[in-house]
Amino acid sequence: MLPLHTSMRGLRCFCVAAECLSFKETAQKLYLTPSAVSHQIKQLEETLNQTLFIRQTRAIALTEVGARFYQAIEPVMQQLVHTVSEFNQSDRMLEVSISMPEFFASELFMPKLIGWSSKYPNINLKLETIKSRSDVIKHTDVSIMLSGKQQASDDVYDLFPITYIPACNPKLHSELSSQGFKALTTVPLILHKARPYAWHQWAENIGYDQFKPKQIIQLDSMFSVARAAEQGLGVALIPLPISQAWFDNNTLISLFPHPLYSHDRYYLVRHTNEQHRPEVQLLIEWILKSFHDQSH
Repeated sequence: MLPLHTSMRGLRCFCVAAECLSFKETAQKLYLTPSAVSHQIKQLEETLNQTLFIRQTRAIALTEVGARFYQAIEPVMQQLVHTVSEFNQSDRMLEVSISMPEFFASELFMPKLIGWSSKYPNINLKLETIKSRSDVIKHTDVSIMLSGKQQASDDVYDLFPITYIPACNPKLHSELSSQGFKALTTVPLILHKARPYAWHQWAENIGYDQFKPKQIIQLDSMFSVARAAEQGLGVALIPLPISQAWFDNNTLISLFPHPLYSHDRYYLVRHTNEQHRPEVQLLIEWILKSFHDQSH
């Protein structure tokens, strides 16, 4: 049995050091000095009568005993943190910050927030919206981003892919629907400026070789693109499934059934790796459950 006088701080120092393999980095994460970390772990080794780390000139490594001890004690420490946090939550409000594109926030995130608020009434959310790609992004615990490049990291979670569909408002649809592809030469075509060749890619994908647009208008946010189409400015490439509500309430109507498939996907990114903040993990799990495979 582990002696009752074993230091909890020593166990905490050991777990963090076992993960980052650096007393200096452990000290930074726990707001201690490197010598204090070294002292805590030395005391733990003396209590166990075991050597847990191999100390090298510029690095440390776990001994075989140290690795086995970490595998055994880390789940216990996690459970302890969770239990203490669980009993402490009734006395304090927690806060998690998240950033995301403005369009994602208005179309998907905000409508689902009532589910979060009812399930976690003691966790405040601080939401930062990104109106365009040129916005300065503030540091947040997690963020939702749209990217055409595959994101590979333990801290990145794939949410769902985006396709684009040509759409306009009902009035313009009634004027253009009988004209076929020729309709695209009579009105402005609208798209996001981050994808300036999207209309040409759409035409190429469907085999429309005579594509000669009258005018192309580039806007700096998806909300502006959708609003321009709603106002009758022209035909826009609208992202799905994120804009589904605009079609459900008949604000926008698909002009052609042919979508533009893209590499664009929404990803959830974790920026905070502090293990003593279970509220961040709760938000991640809620988002994954709420939005994963939104296209299905």
